[in-house]
Amino acid sequence: MLTGALLILAPLFMGFALPLKNRRLMTTIHYLVEALVYFILALLGLGLGQMEGLVNQLGTMAGQVSALVVVLFVANMAGLWLLHRHWPMVPEPRDVSSGGVGYLRLFMAALKPLLAVLVGLLAGYYLLPVIPQAEQLATWSLMLLLFLIGLQLRNAGLSLRKLLMNTQGLGIAVVLALSSLLAGALLIPVLGLPWNDVLALASGFGWYSLSGIVIGDALGPAWGGVAFLNDVFREIIALAIIPLVIGSRPAMAIGYGGATAMDFTLPVIRSNGGLSCVPVAIASGFLLSFLSPVLMGIFLALG
Repeated sequence: MLTGALLILAPLFMGFALPLKNRRLMTTIHYLVEALVYFILALLGLGLGQMEGLVNQLGTMAGQVSALVVVLFVANMAGLWLLHRHWPMVPEPRDVSSGGVGYLRLFMAALKPLLAVLVGLLAGYYLLPVIPQAEQLATWSLMLLLFLIGLQLRNAGLSLRKLLMNTQGLGIAVVLALSSLLAGALLIPVLGLPWNDVLALASGFGWYSLSGIVIGDALGPAWGGVAFLNDVFREIIALAIIPLVIGSRPAMAIGYGGATAMDFTLPVIRSNGGLSCVPVAIASGFLLSFLSPVLMGIFLALG
């Protein structure tokens, strides 16, 4: 397991160590990352579709996903509410002249990962024979993805020092991480896994393409599917609640999105919370994007 943890973490830090200044190359990397994400998710679905007794396990998986989503939501929002109480953050008034963002478009985009997994699942269940190298292919694809994401993070014009000095973003990231681990601890008797595996499940922070494959490699395709669904539902729920709460409790709106606050949910945060929320969201999402593979790698290595 320790070797597996190093394989998860090494490409991310290798990519982050390499500076790039070629904009055309960075654009190519952006599209390659997007393609790899959907390819990895399709492989995750393929593994689920070829799992023995899939139909019989669907009810159990639904219960496990529901438990994770609900307990994590309650713990995260409670922790972020306490942060807001002791360290309030006041957003700018909403910029109505900007026209907002296309919420329908964002919700449809949030469903694309589910569609990719569903396509892989149906292909594995009905069409494709078992591919012995599928797990290795998924692992190598994930390593390449993490390397490219490391490059993106390093070359996004973000200073790690400035991000760490954004105390509000750092506070939100720490509270989200700690409350997620607390939720994981509460779920240990419910999920029936060793404590370290449950804490790994709780450490996805919305990064579904990472958690699905990493957990799937370590615990099997069923748990990989549970990890994926838990984190993709975080993204979907975040899109729904950000406009409702960011005006009065920005930390709760930014924090619940987890790692997605620096990319996918950022337009909604910007549109509803104003420019003052953007650096906080980027700092929080960036730090959680680094914490997620680190924590998952550490917890799985303890098994």
